[in-house]
Amino acid sequence: MTPENHSPPPFVGLANLLTGNFVAGALAGLAQLGIADLVAAGPRSPADLAREIGADASALYRLMRATASVGVLAEQEDGRFAQTPLSDCLRRDARPSLRDLAIMGGREWGALGWSQIEYGIRTGKPSVDKVYGMPIFEYMAKHPEEAAIFNGAMTALSAIDSPAVAAAYDFSGIGSLVDVGGGHGLLLATILAKTPGLKGILYDLDFVVAGAPEGPLAPYMDRCSLASGDMFASVPAGADAYIMKHIIHDWDDERCIKILKACRAAVNPGGRLLVVDSVIAPGNGFQPAKFLDLQMLLIPGGLERTEAQFRALFAAAGWRLSRIVPTMAPDSILEGEPI
Repeated sequence: MTPENHSPPPFVGLANLLTGNFVAGALAGLAQLGIADLVAAGPRSPADLAREIGADASALYRLMRATASVGVLAEQEDGRFAQTPLSDCLRRDARPSLRDLAIMGGREWGALGWSQIEYGIRTGKPSVDKVYGMPIFEYMAKHPEEAAIFNGAMTALSAIDSPAVAAAYDFSGIGSLVDVGGGHGLLLATILAKTPGLKGILYDLDFVVAGAPEGPLAPYMDRCSLASGDMFASVPAGADAYIMKHIIHDWDDERCIKILKACRAAVNPGGRLLVVDSVIAPGNGFQPAKFLDLQMLLIPGGLERTEAQFRALFAAAGWRLSRIVPTMAPDSILEGEPI
């Protein structure tokens, strides 16, 4: 007889889903302890590693056993743990390294923000503001150690999606490009490397762009200038295109419209707007952006948007959404033309 194939009852499936924060927390601990770096040269035992880092051997084994169950490390028959492709991404010198992103998942501000999700849903306001009495970016400015982890995580994500953006979109017809809120310029540098005739302007806060000449833009400073200011009020004028990656999703519609209107006022005739963000698809299918959307609600107060929401946002700022270009990363490029 063929055995019956019984699906687990719904409560089992839900219970499994509820362990998601356990997995993220374990990966944060693994990253904080630097285990991926220590096993890079070959398999190591938890007892050996515990002596090196000053940890409890039994507790460390339990941590490594747990992460190995989701493919981050691999436990061997002799009790040692070996590197896997997933754990390799947690090395400090991995390219890209997701170590800071993993550590960020275990920071207090994120956990406290999610602990107040009822407040966020009932009010529509970021719960971090309630917890700390200030917006998250103000909190980061007052806690440089947290800002360093956050910036490292954002750089890692940019190292993943910047090549995808440069590969998906044809920048050859653009003479000048402003990267609005571009940090140290990894996206702009990636685009300049692929487009020899292009000139770029990196635009961000003054203390941010101060570090750009020693960053990814260093080889392209002959084709790039730096500018600083308040993107909600104005952006450098006279460029053919304005690009912003993971900027719009940080803010509510009112503040996004201010940014997009500033770009509309500054762009050359016939120029373009390029917004790089996730686009939430219709239907019930799983999409990480649907959960990132909740993170945006609870932490900075922004949101991930659907195509219809982007179209309305563009129109309110004087742009027409002309097309959406998918990339190999989870993000798309939303192209706008002046109305």
